Amino acid sequence: MHKLAKEVSVSLANELQNILNYWSENTVDEINGGFVGERDHYNNLVPNASKGIILNSRILWSFSAASNHLKTDKYNALCERSYNYLKTNFNDEKFGGVYWELDVKGNPINTRKQVYAQAFMIYALSEYYILSNNKEALNWAVELYELVEKYAKDNIFRGYIEAFNEDWSPIADMRLSDKDANEAKTMNTHLHVLEAYTNLYKVYKNEGLKNNLTELINLFLTKFLNSNNNLNLFFDEQWNLKSSVVSFGHDIETAWLLIEAAKVLENKTLITETERVAVLIADVFIQTGIDTDGGVMNDYEPKTGKLDGDKHWWPQAEALVGLRYAYNITKDEKYLSISTKILNFIQTKIIDKTNGEWFWRVDKKGKLYTSDYKIGMWKAPYHTSRACIVLNK
Repeated sequence: MHKLAKEVSVSLANELQNILNYWSENTVDEINGGFVGERDHYNNLVPNASKGIILNSRILWSFSAASNHLKTDKYNALCERSYNYLKTNFNDEKFGGVYWELDVKGNPINTRKQVYAQAFMIYALSEYYILSNNKEALNWAVELYELVEKYAKDNIFRGYIEAFNEDWSPIADMRLSDKDANEAKTMNTHLHVLEAYTNLYKVYKNEGLKNNLTELINLFLTKFLNSNNNLNLFFDEQWNLKSSVVSFGHDIETAWLLIEAAKVLENKTLITETERVAVLIADVFIQTGIDTDGGVMNDYEPKTGKLDGDKHWWPQAEALVGLRYAYNITKDEKYLSISTKILNFIQTKIIDKTNGEWFWRVDKKGKLYTSDYKIGMWKAPYHTSRACIVLNK
């Protein structure tokens, strides 16, 4: 291994243990079951915070993946706790799928069916099945996959519709969060369906799933990827583009997840093409998405020239992985050199050396936002632990 690559990998191997320790020690909800809904910037527990499916499914994935990577049973109890809470509280036994949000006691308070959420459950359950060999978990993952294909798949224009009501009927407001556009098809949701189907295919060699995953890769290559080698984010049902914003973190995350999807399919043509595209994406990402301090910026609107120079935690982690893939393909040391700068930025600006875990974000000048939470609906150990795992395989 190249010296620069080894430095990043060793640092992240140590950081993985820090991340696992933090989440083991700060998230178990001994009063209400499952895991706490929120801790603030200063690590204070936020009382009565609701519990989101994204946080909870990502906890299951992270501890299952870390256990598989480290070949340890140290976290088995946490994985079982997570799985059982998801099964008991988030699973909609009447209509199928998982709810979006529960109150602190575990009662559903937002029962919408966000396809993004179903995808993360498939991703987590597949990983947990690899760890536990629990057939019930695999069956549940397959059931969720079949629900997504039944209700969310657009059989006319292809791709997947963003969201539905509790009973899978059409919903007017499909937004994943307040900052998203209310559009029928989003790059973000398709990316995580791709990721979920990639993981499921490792343990469920189904011909239909193989075809669905192949189609997803091709959608990324033909619909989402644009001529500037960025990924378009929002479309209507007929694939009319509804946004020109560039999300730097999503671009570099897509670069390597496409390669993984092609590899699991063992499709040499798609492997070659996704590797070619990944390098193009990585090169544009380097030119436009990284600040002089080594931090990955949030997004850019080319029509207005507006740059969001905030540096959120997760694009830093995804950049380390995406740039390593670009190096592995090209052997060009520039990708490793830039990775070390990003790692240094993470270590000096993003990792909380007092309370543990990673801060949500800093501004363009490196100043912390203290209003963001440390744990919450959208803040889980998934991006960070995954980077640590992938770069130590």
